[in-house]
Amino acid sequence: MDWWHLHGNQVISTLVFSAIGMGTFALFFLVLPHILPFSLKKEMEEDQNTALGIVLGAIVIGIALIISAAISGGG
Repeated sequence: MDWWHLHGNQVISTLVFSAIGMGTFALFFLVLPHILPFSLKKEMEEDQNTALGIVLGAIVIGIALIISAAISGGG
């Protein structure tokens, strides 16, 4: 058997679920400015709010872990 017959389904599944995960992540970043009570761009760029950057990074990691667990079946 050739490589594609052995691994083709996994490659297609990986591409599909990667696209779904990235789409969900992009949707999160489109919704985030609307749910925050302040301007994210102003706080990060103009005010140099380091604490906000750390919290935002933690949120990003958390959302990424949730998406990863949902795609892989949680376990």
